[in-house]
Amino acid sequence: MADISFDHGAGSARADKHAFKRQLNKVYGWYTGGFIAFIIVLAILEQAGLPRNWIGFIFLFATVGLYAGIGIMSRTTDAAEYYVAGRRVPAVYNGMATGADWMSAASFIGMAGTLYLTGFSGLAFILGWTGGYCLVALLLAPYLRKFGQFTIPDFLGARYEGNLPRFIGIVAAILCSFTYVVAQIYGVGLITTRLSGLAFEVGIFVGLGGILVCSFLGGMRAVTWTQVAQYIILIIAYLVPVIWLSVKQTGVPVPQAIYGYQLEKVSKRGDELRADPKELEVAGIFKARAAEFDAKLKGLPGSLATEKAAAGKRVADLRAANAAPAEIDAAEKALAAVPRDEAAARKAWAAAKASNETQAKPLAGMPNHAQIYAGDPNGDAEAKKTFDESRRNFLALVFCLMVGTAALPHILMRYYTTPSVREARESVTWSLFFIFLLYFTAPALAVLVKFEVFNVLVGTPFNELPAWIANWSKVDASLLSVSDVNKDGIFQLSEMKIGGDIIVLATPEIGGLPYVISGMVAAGGLAAALSTADGLLLTIANALSHDLYYKMIDPNAPTSRRVALSKALLLVVALCAAAVASQKPADILFLVSAAFSFAAAAFFPALVLGIFWKRANKWGASLGMMAGLGTTFYYMAVTQPWMRSVFGVTSPIELWWGIQPISAGLFGVPVGFAVIAIVSLLTGEPKKETQELVEHVRYPDLKRA
Repeated sequence: MADISFDHGAGSARADKHAFKRQLNKVYGWYTGGFIAFIIVLAILEQAGLPRNWIGFIFLFATVGLYAGIGIMSRTTDAAEYYVAGRRVPAVYNGMATGADWMSAASFIGMAGTLYLTGFSGLAFILGWTGGYCLVALLLAPYLRKFGQFTIPDFLGARYEGNLPRFIGIVAAILCSFTYVVAQIYGVGLITTRLSGLAFEVGIFVGLGGILVCSFLGGMRAVTWTQVAQYIILIIAYLVPVIWLSVKQTGVPVPQAIYGYQLEKVSKRGDELRADPKELEVAGIFKARAAEFDAKLKGLPGSLATEKAAAGKRVADLRAANAAPAEIDAAEKALAAVPRDEAAARKAWAAAKASNETQAKPLAGMPNHAQIYAGDPNGDAEAKKTFDESRRNFLALVFCLMVGTAALPHILMRYYTTPSVREARESVTWSLFFIFLLYFTAPALAVLVKFEVFNVLVGTPFNELPAWIANWSKVDASLLSVSDVNKDGIFQLSEMKIGGDIIVLATPEIGGLPYVISGMVAAGGLAAALSTADGLLLTIANALSHDLYYKMIDPNAPTSRRVALSKALLLVVALCAAAVASQKPADILFLVSAAFSFAAAAFFPALVLGIFWKRANKWGASLGMMAGLGTTFYYMAVTQPWMRSVFGVTSPIELWWGIQPISAGLFGVPVGFAVIAIVSLLTGEPKKETQELVEHVRYPDLKRA
């Protein structure tokens, strides 16, 4: 990578552009070949006896070190380079960087896991996220590039004539980007822990160093060229184990074309497991446990006092009988685990009841993989209601993800980096292609892994379970735990609790691949999380340094001070996000989806009407953004369990038309459009110059007055 200085001249000559692109092709071609050779060498060393923990550390430090090297070579204090990479990133490379920016921990880690756990309904994420790029190409990217600002709040301030819309844009950009980046750093901690064996909280801050060194020194320029490198790693890491599984199961190396046949087998095997006597026995035990917790909840506060007394008596009896130290220790731990008060007991026992109820359902709560919606449109009233709500939530989630994709500030910023409007539009097409490679593969991965679990893992004696189960249980028991519930020594599906966030990372081990492939997949997941975190942190830092400080507080600030301030703020924000992520506030997919709803409600109406309706004005945009974002935030705060606990909401959950909080943007977006339109019509028109600018951006061939 040392050949790239990225200080190519700013000249617009075609020959210079072609020479720069040829240089990039050469460097990244060598880089791809070098990465493949690196994998082959590690595979040979593994066969020669290289310990697994060494392989994990090599992957971790080699990839983070590589990204750090690119970041150091791309360091800059030039404002145009720092904020928009000098506006000279070729379309294909901008598409690749956008793909990496987009392939967050949710896409790489969570997508296939969600499909594994939910089946058809998980396709809402693929449809929504992919469809969002169509909106970007048609409605936003080329027009925003014509306006020529550095950031989305910058556009809002220029288009809507003032600092009020700019400030609201800053707050909204920070809110959705911070929510999103917490999810990425959580993913970084998860992967770093698996690769290195460090504690989760320590792993987060180790991974954070990799994030900071990429974006801290060179801003958008460093982030762009790092993201291209990260995309190459993540797509190779994602495709190799899926192709391997496909060959192992079917003999065909094209999983995207063959997984439909495996889906038929998975559905048939699922029906067999639903009727299996052993599975039913385990389900009955979980059902009984759920009933016990329900009785405890109904018996509060007396049931808590009884449990404390029984646990205390158990410890006293064992001590009096001079029992084995291990028995006494276990009894003391059981006593310490008793909830300390009624509120804690209610929370813990309600969660335990819900968990046991889920495990008591067929296939541990997983629906039939090919079932389109839950419920039955031809069943009884309850089944029809379930079907209608399932369908509404599927469509609502697709809508929120599409509109949120089209409004995410860190994605839209990427289209400011291209040399021209035409290349901005081309780079959207390339983005779709590079994203398609992964999204077209995720459904196949989910089915192939489920086939492996249903047909290979189920029925295995507990003492012969593969090592990956014990390894992942150590990382986080909430992500994977198994227990011999019916004490028969044989593994049943319902005896495993598995989180979607580990499906992709564990795929190589599930398929019996060499550990070097596991390390490669973890490196790919790390690349996905790091690339998105880089873009998000840069968005937040730029919103504060460029939009708030430079545009609103000190317009005369020199470039060096602005860039230095952005770097300092980036460090502060990164540390805050890492601190929040270390608390494991919610699962990755909810955090990411919340960010999409926030972005959709806050930005999409203001951006679209700002481009296509010259009558939209400052007061309409300001109130519209606040109303849309406020509606979305309120709905999440009163319906989402984690947010309810944060804000101390104790009233019963009341869903609007059965819509889940993950799709709260469904209510905020139309509110935003309506408020912008109504307020703009009731207040004065924008300046004539602003209206002419809007017309010129949309119709550049028209002569301006």
